[in-house]
Amino acid sequence: MTIDASDALVNRVGELWPGDTGGLLESSRRVLVTLVKGPYLSRRRRRELWEALLADEREIRSRLHDLFLDVVIDREHEFAFVRPVEFEGAPEVVRTKSLTFLDTAMLLSLRQSLLQEEGRGRVFVGQDELFDELSVFRDGVRDETDFRKRVNASWSKMQVMGLIHPTEEGRAEISPIVRFLVDAERVAAIRDAYREAASGANDTGNTDGADDDRDDTEVDDV
Repeated sequence: MTIDASDALVNRVGELWPGDTGGLLESSRRVLVTLVKGPYLSRRRRRELWEALLADEREIRSRLHDLFLDVVIDREHEFAFVRPVEFEGAPEVVRTKSLTFLDTAMLLSLRQSLLQEEGRGRVFVGQDELFDELSVFRDGVRDETDFRKRVNASWSKMQVMGLIHPTEEGRAEISPIVRFLVDAERVAAIRDAYREAASGANDTGNTDGADDDRDDTEVDDV
């Protein structure tokens, strides 16, 4: 079966409603909306939109460029998301979300688990595992119950941001997008600061507010 070029043009620019001046196919428009709304598009969750993205990648990327955004497509893990282009003076289109110290520590832990295990397929993590790992940041003032509430709050925030997907009580799958949120240079800088905080907690019993509610890091609100 062949498609005449004129037919393709009609399909692309055909009106979806009276007065519609858009130039994308309906499926491509839905991809565009999904990407901009975030947090990301994956083949496993939205196969039809994933295929539409690959079929019309050039046009979709062009429309995103009009918004000072670019699309990152990971064909190996079959997901895509948008991020701001590197252009001085570009307006902020994708919102950033502020993370507390403990949020960021959890994000780095998720990233490390993903990078270590993703070669084996999907990566899962337990809430109790993260609690044990992050306990190094609990100062001598807060009791275990209070600290667990803070870890649970960070766990919930990771879910809201689409960085983990609950599979059963207390366990979740880590989204592959986690490894793109913080680059290696930034990870190294944050880890140095956290090692210092953890060392301070071990030496003095106080992390100087490492597990408080202050905003510590910003990431794109994917």
